[in-house]
Amino acid sequence: MINSRRIQKGLIFALWALLSPPLHATQTLTIASLLGADKPETQVWIEFGQRLEQRLPGEFRLRVITDAALGGEREVAEGIRLGSIHGSLSTLANMSAWVPSAGVFDMPFLFRDADHIQAVMQGPIGAEFQQKFREQGFRVLGYIHYGERHLLTKQPLTEPDEVRGQRIRVIESALHTGLWRSLGAQPTPIPIPEVYNALQTGVVAMMDLTPSAYVGFRLHEVVPYLIETGHISALGIIYISETFFQSLNAEQQQAFLDTGAEMANYFNQLMAADQAASLAQAQAEGGQIVSVDRQQWQQAIEPFWAAFADRVGGMARLERIVASGDDAPPPEPAAD
Repeated sequence: MINSRRIQKGLIFALWALLSPPLHATQTLTIASLLGADKPETQVWIEFGQRLEQRLPGEFRLRVITDAALGGEREVAEGIRLGSIHGSLSTLANMSAWVPSAGVFDMPFLFRDADHIQAVMQGPIGAEFQQKFREQGFRVLGYIHYGERHLLTKQPLTEPDEVRGQRIRVIESALHTGLWRSLGAQPTPIPIPEVYNALQTGVVAMMDLTPSAYVGFRLHEVVPYLIETGHISALGIIYISETFFQSLNAEQQQAFLDTGAEMANYFNQLMAADQAASLAQAQAEGGQIVSVDRQQWQQAIEPFWAAFADRVGGMARLERIVASGDDAPPPEPAAD
């Protein structure tokens, strides 16, 4: 009888253990990357997962979906708001669809250098926009720098007047559309996964992009000339769903915040190296780099500044950004 009772208790306990969820079940997070495994946009999430595992062993696993399989930036951001995607990277230009005033960071020739960007984005202005993004369902873990956007063309050019009448691919942004229209071009919004075909078939004749993405999307095959205009510093964010973030306990939230801050520095280091490697690869595979007088391009765009300033917070906000960091101490060295 005693053995029978012991067996019954053992069976009941085994059944309870089988049906009860583990105390710390591993949660799989879906992460979207626009580029392949060899690019910083993906590498940063691999490293993110490893460092998160060190802080929260066994609690989360990152499933990184590469090569824009989940869509372009706009589709991914919508997925994050809906909860089907947990995290990604995005340019601030894309995020201006939800926070229009974030378009201010894409104003041409706004930033002097990387130190200036650091001073602005790690200061009160950056904090102000983190709150704006939270209100739209996006938790910013860190600001990142993709590099400078340059003009990409099928034929070499050096003068701003030479874009007049040309069909140019732009991101879906009032600022980018207005910028190129002010120079007489014909802007056409096209999602990045569709750009190669659009350039190849002549739907558009040119576009602008950073060197890393230029090679990452193999665009040097269809627009072989990179015109070094450097007209926009392409800033972005590492971000996750605010709804997901609020579902975490305090320890988990802090782990995501700390890891995100580290990964912003890590991404910037990866991207700086990738920019140089990408330019070298483009040239080795037939691409050509064309130098221009950047001051001439800046002067050509001055009327756009005056016309568009009110749509990104006014000239006072632009002047505040321009003045940021003039007397600031140098930023701390980035973490390894």
